[in-house]
Amino acid sequence: MSFPWAKHYAPKHPLTRFLDEKLPLPRLVYNAVGAGYPVPRNLNYMYNFGVLAGFCLLLQIVTGVILAMHYAPNSLVAFGSTEHIMRDVNWGWMLRYGHANGASFFFVVVYLHIFRGFFYGSYKAPREMIWLLGVVIFLLMMATAFMGYVLPWGQMSYWGAKVITGLFSAIPLVGEPLQVWLLGGYAPDNAALNRFFSLHFLLPFVIAGVVILHIWALHIPGSTNPTGVEVKSESDTVPFHPYYTAKDGFGLGVFLICYCAFVFFLPNYLGHPDNYIEANALSTPAHIVPEWYFWPFYAILRAFTADIFFIPAKLMGVLAMFSAILVWFFLPWLDNSPVRSGHYRPLFRKFFWFGLIPTMAVLFYCGGAAAEEPYVMLSQVATAYYFLHFLVVLPIVSRIEKPKPLPFSITEAVLGSDNKAVLSENAKSAV
Repeated sequence: MSFPWAKHYAPKHPLTRFLDEKLPLPRLVYNAVGAGYPVPRNLNYMYNFGVLAGFCLLLQIVTGVILAMHYAPNSLVAFGSTEHIMRDVNWGWMLRYGHANGASFFFVVVYLHIFRGFFYGSYKAPREMIWLLGVVIFLLMMATAFMGYVLPWGQMSYWGAKVITGLFSAIPLVGEPLQVWLLGGYAPDNAALNRFFSLHFLLPFVIAGVVILHIWALHIPGSTNPTGVEVKSESDTVPFHPYYTAKDGFGLGVFLICYCAFVFFLPNYLGHPDNYIEANALSTPAHIVPEWYFWPFYAILRAFTADIFFIPAKLMGVLAMFSAILVWFFLPWLDNSPVRSGHYRPLFRKFFWFGLIPTMAVLFYCGGAAAEEPYVMLSQVATAYYFLHFLVVLPIVSRIEKPKPLPFSITEAVLGSDNKAVLSENAKSAV
């Protein structure tokens, strides 16, 4: 994003001038997260979650690399090496708990980041590419988290891998060969563990690369804001530093307090006790359940209990589970409202708060519950509304609702009348 009033990097010290000429990294940082990057002045704390997601990714990479130095990806000793990390490696317990809980907090932050995008219309033009890259990041996160969950080689790790990879067998013709190819055999064993470890180590760096593209795409049109009104004048913006570095710093402090409370006082609260039992292919757990952040999609998978038009229920569940995320790719074209922010869309706001949010809450709850009534029926109702919301409700609402009047500019929304922006807009109209 380029504004005529943006400050430009001008190094004064000979060393910084030399660096700027040979490798303009200081200029890149200054323009990306410094005073050279103007940001809308009305961003609230819901916009902190992008920075927090980046911090979580860095935290996971650092702790994961150190843990990989002590972990043995072999089905005979994987469980023992995990216990070795917990008991014998200096600060190993903290690294392991920090990494496991860091994954959960990463998903908390990303879910809030996504739902903020839903409400404020962050997927609308000209920011479609930012949104599409964000959905790609989420898919990569899910793949990485699933493979990481297998590595401790406990009971839930083993049976979770068996169930999830078994979903591919529902695909006609190529399903079973694909499952065998993924596992390197007919059941999770040493080959599968090695593959999952390699990919779990590699994918975070792929995610980091896509995050760079995500941020790059963001800097072209600039950040959106709670009003959904585009920047019109210098008075609509403030430099990213020090205003939003301070605000993000406060948000990071609150995040770290919550994160450390779980790591040091509730380290196993978000995990499953069966994963402290070594994997046993001859002993099936009474209730196989994935990590909590997969629960809504697991509920959608289990919502299909009968064949539909000769299509097996298992295949329908798999297609629905993947479609629940893939539908997000089409949001920029499903929602045709000219207004971005939910603050100015009264009908959209009702369906969001009293439709989508309760539906996701039900799916989260049912995904972690046993596959029995009334949870299966609740999952079916919630799944039906989930797809109706994105494929039917959202397109219809975007066409029939009457939005509230938008403020002329961001400054007007914050401070009232914005004479400077009005004069600037009038000057453009005259030209």
